[in-house]
Amino acid sequence: MNIQLHDNSLHLRFAPLTLTRPVGNLRMGIFTNDERWRFILSDAIITFKTEEYLAGKFPSSNEDVIEVNASVIPNEDMVAAIYHLSENEVLMSGENWLAKIGNASKVVEFKGEEPIVISQRWHLYQKNEAVLIHDFKLITAGRISQKISSSNLIIGDINQIFLEEGAIVEGAILNTKTGPIYVAKDAEIMEGSIVRGPLAMNEHSALKLGTKVYGAVTLGPHCKVGGEVNNVVFQAFSNKGHDGFLGNALIGEWCNLGADTNTSNLKNNYGLIRTYSYETKKEEQTDIQFMGVCMGDHSKCGINTMFNTATVIGVSANIYGAGFPNKLVDSFTWGGPEGTVPFKFDKAIEYSNNMMNRRGLELSEDEIKILKYIATT
Repeated sequence: MNIQLHDNSLHLRFAPLTLTRPVGNLRMGIFTNDERWRFILSDAIITFKTEEYLAGKFPSSNEDVIEVNASVIPNEDMVAAIYHLSENEVLMSGENWLAKIGNASKVVEFKGEEPIVISQRWHLYQKNEAVLIHDFKLITAGRISQKISSSNLIIGDINQIFLEEGAIVEGAILNTKTGPIYVAKDAEIMEGSIVRGPLAMNEHSALKLGTKVYGAVTLGPHCKVGGEVNNVVFQAFSNKGHDGFLGNALIGEWCNLGADTNTSNLKNNYGLIRTYSYETKKEEQTDIQFMGVCMGDHSKCGINTMFNTATVIGVSANIYGAGFPNKLVDSFTWGGPEGTVPFKFDKAIEYSNNMMNRRGLELSEDEIKILKYIATT
């Protein structure tokens, strides 16, 4: 089966995270959506209908495909319904289209369990608990966890903890009364950490000594996290290795938060949040009360950085200095509360590669082209 994940005109809705990836490659729960489809349909070919400048890294297909709404988290009923779609049919759930073949001239009403749909950037953390619980059931079905060390204190149902082979968890407090805890291969929860589920840790991720985790938190592959985190999604290869609070936040790939970085996620007046929209290019009113920082790929901040509620940081920004930076930090800028200057492109690439080289990786030509597009538009 050829599945093509369609951005559904939401590319800028999820920016800055989607400045460097399609909607279908966003991570929440345990998986990115393309990973989730590959897990459900192991023989499927997954492609993307996205912005042209992303197509080198995330190609589309000209073959016969089933186009699937990339902002929908698939469940069993949805997958079964897609199998029964015929040429020129579109599967609809209320006002949301789920999948379509051909010109989509004939509507088929979906009658199964309603799938989870994300339509705003902040849904990635708001709905992370529901998606994480869904993914935990999916990835652990019919399987047995690695034995959990007796050095840990378990509160709640031990069957809601799943350790893959190679996972290390010692001397931690693990509370599953509020949700499951998943620890992937070669991931580690270090001693003294206190975890309230749901929590998902992907391969080679780590909670540092004495970390405090309030669900629902997702660590993508190779993420290192310390301090206090509450309802945060880390995409991959990003670090918050030291003390400091991060809540209701979204962190892209290859980001680093300096020691004692702290973020506000609630206004002093307890009012509803206003935040920058890449769609309208201005601040927009939301209907939610909690929102921390959203940081695009390859951005960094120095020690003791403070972020206001609902701060949005673009791609390849480098932030430092005392006080609060602006609530919008543009891509490819350098500075802080005293002002910012353009981040020279060649230096930005050099700094990104310096971080990636520590993992034995470097930017590909396609990735450099994506960053060049962002820096010049």
